[in-house]
Amino acid sequence: MCSTLDHFRAALAQTGVGSSDFDLNPDTVLTEGRVLRPAGVLAPIVETDRGLALLLTKRSAALKHHPGQIAFPGGKQDEGDADVVAAALREAHEEIGLPPDHVEVLGTLPSHETVTSFDVTPVIGFVHKPFTIIPEPGEVDEVFAVPLDHVLNSDNYLVQSRRWRGQMRHYFVVPFGPYYIWGATARMLRAWSEIIQK
Repeated sequence: MCSTLDHFRAALAQTGVGSSDFDLNPDTVLTEGRVLRPAGVLAPIVETDRGLALLLTKRSAALKHHPGQIAFPGGKQDEGDADVVAAALREAHEEIGLPPDHVEVLGTLPSHETVTSFDVTPVIGFVHKPFTIIPEPGEVDEVFAVPLDHVLNSDNYLVQSRRWRGQMRHYFVVPFGPYYIWGATARMLRAWSEIIQK
């Protein structure tokens, strides 16, 4: 496992091109002068009996934005956060009960621009101590693990489409069992898979 984590560190240290919700939609016209809000999300890697896995959340169906969608724990950078890494660790603690000192940050992916005007930095971290998962009531319906080799295999990704605001939008999906992982989460995972496979 140590060699795998070292490989992740080395791959994440390379500079790369950022991703966005618009990568598969080149005809999208973006507003000039738009202001992106900084955010951080955590990709928490855990060791299981079956190998390394990634923890993801299923957002509450009661939420106004992105209800029921699969997401990384994380959110916008607050004034009290030193940076987006601190924001990702704080939000993971709030959303799933993961103590920040249980996480070894391995690196970050290039930022991802979302359709909701966030500049999201995915933070890759290894959870080196056991912890009790506590989903935040009202925000997180479920926390689940997906095998890391599943989401880091680019062959597992599909491109699908749906109509959104009167236009056809294309996006990545990486289904796993009953979980439909799509949109920004799938795009950031796809970017990670591309970096690892270089």
